[in-house]
Amino acid sequence: MELNQEEIRIKTIKAKKMMLLFSMLSIAMTFAGLTSAYIVSKSRPDWLKEFELPIAFTISTIVILLSSISIWIAKKNVTKNNVSNTSLWLLITFGLGIIFILSQFSGFSELISKGYFFTGAQSTITTSFLYVLTVLHLIHLFAGIIVLIVVMINNYKNKYETKKLGFELAVTFWHFLGVLWIYLFVFLYFFR
Repeated sequence: MELNQEEIRIKTIKAKKMMLLFSMLSIAMTFAGLTSAYIVSKSRPDWLKEFELPIAFTISTIVILLSSISIWIAKKNVTKNNVSNTSLWLLITFGLGIIFILSQFSGFSELISKGYFFTGAQSTITTSFLYVLTVLHLIHLFAGIIVLIVVMINNYKNKYETKKLGFELAVTFWHFLGVLWIYLFVFLYFFR
């Protein structure tokens, strides 16, 4: 039995959505494992009991929330085939993503200025975990930035006029990155 074009299209859409879901689940499991190890490590005698998260991490949280709103607005505009407004909101999301990255690096500078190092004689298991969790998220956010660039280029070329799946997958991944950062921020804030 041969599949018609519509059945092939539906199967392709389901396959791409499933691939994104599995990717997000594997990322979530990685962070679940790391945060579980963090909790278990808190019982170590060398665990640093008193440390403050950098204010830049709070700023990062606000920025990532704003970027989720801006990409949601972009998605609303792409469904209306409004290329120029979609481009504007994608550019805003991209800018907020860059601000997020810069604020993360500002947070790392603040940590270092307070004597919280990733490795070396002055580092602790606590600060090492803090760096691993935040840098790993930052690596995934770089992937999100690349996805945003691809989506901006495709939107400029008007590729989402009829087929919006790529755009929808990008929005889902971006929201996932935002939720992941909020989870990490809340986790690190309350489990110090």
